[in-house]
Amino acid sequence: MVLKNASILAIDDDVDILTAVRLLLKTEAAEVITEKNPENIRSLLYKKRFDIILLDMNFNSAINTGNEGLYWLRKIREWDAAASVIMITAYGDIDLAVRSLKDGALDFVVKPWHNEKLINIIRETLQRKDGSPAMKAVESAQNGENIPVIGQSPAIREILNKVEKIAPTDANILILGENGTGKDLMARMIHDKSLRSTKQFVKVDVGALTETLFESELFGHKKGAFTDARDDRTGRFEMASGGTLFLDEIGNITLQQQAKLLSVLQSRQVSRLGSNLLIPIDIRLICATNLPLSELANEARFRKDLIYRINTVEIVMPPLRKRPEDISSLAREFAHLYAGKYLKRTMELDNKAIEKLKAYHFPGNVRELQYSIERAVIMCEGDEIHAEDIIFSPLETGREADDSPDRDLTLSTIEKNTILKVIEKHHGNISRAARELGLTRTALYRRLSKYDI
Repeated sequence: MVLKNASILAIDDDVDILTAVRLLLKTEAAEVITEKNPENIRSLLYKKRFDIILLDMNFNSAINTGNEGLYWLRKIREWDAAASVIMITAYGDIDLAVRSLKDGALDFVVKPWHNEKLINIIRETLQRKDGSPAMKAVESAQNGENIPVIGQSPAIREILNKVEKIAPTDANILILGENGTGKDLMARMIHDKSLRSTKQFVKVDVGALTETLFESELFGHKKGAFTDARDDRTGRFEMASGGTLFLDEIGNITLQQQAKLLSVLQSRQVSRLGSNLLIPIDIRLICATNLPLSELANEARFRKDLIYRINTVEIVMPPLRKRPEDISSLAREFAHLYAGKYLKRTMELDNKAIEKLKAYHFPGNVRELQYSIERAVIMCEGDEIHAEDIIFSPLETGREADDSPDRDLTLSTIEKNTILKVIEKHHGNISRAARELGLTRTALYRRLSKYDI
């Protein structure tokens, strides 16, 4: 991030310092918020996330911690683990400033400062923040993209044991399981444990590709290959060369698409549309589908020679209802994750909340549990999630989201109305709507077609 796009919060009980910071940075940053009272920090963090927080080391307050700055630094880190804090200190507090680095501050500036020095420190902190693998991991986890596959059930332990054996190889892997069981997370885990972990991990939802887009997306095209081909395009096979290619929803592609895919997997070469040049590829292939293997074995639907090609080893992700002993640990993981995302204290689930979760059958599997906990964290007013804070997806429970007295209680109307409301909430963004509904994009597209939305 560049400084001109940054949002900065400055906290100091010296009004002159705050004025100096505001005047210095108002032409350098997108937004500068100043606050004299550190007691208001939490409410400010609830309202928005700041790219940089400038925090004084000493305040005229009743807090008796030896140093107020360290106290408020720890509180900020508790409320937002990803916060980027720069401490403001006097010459006599250099030792304390160094201690603050150990407590999570990214840098410190000594007052009175040189203006250019402060700007450079802020700019360098933003650059380190953007390039930090740890920061990227926090942001990725908070977006739900890299949640670990966890659990102590026999089924999960058996899968994790298998992954330890197959991940370092280049064996093609087919991941089976119902929607929401974590197939994409398993694919990512296998890549991260493989010898290709430092290379690209490229995911393609092939089930959502039309016949026209299939070849262009996977194999690429040359400029002029078809009407809208205004530039050369690199296909996903080329992008993933040296790394891992993950083809999701593989069970939904047509027989014609299967033939083209099989040809590339056999030759390990691709040619872009509009070109005769053969490009060698070096990929590790992982595929996933929610179809059972028995349906894939139907040659009227899926080529058996392609099944053998993609299925050197198969992993079957169990539905959550068959691993109830993992529900509590997963729920606590999600509660911790979303407490950080929404700037809340570390949240716990009380016994009745856990009992309610374990009594539910979770037709939407781990994805449904994830978003049920996210909603609970958002709505919960304290530091503990209670049973009444947990509301399960109306798509899965058949419960109408609109409690108006004239509602139509047919299941199809309930589903259609819920889909419309969520799509409207996300301003037409299908990917976000699908995540909230606990569906894959392909499954949501099917419902849109079904209800003529």
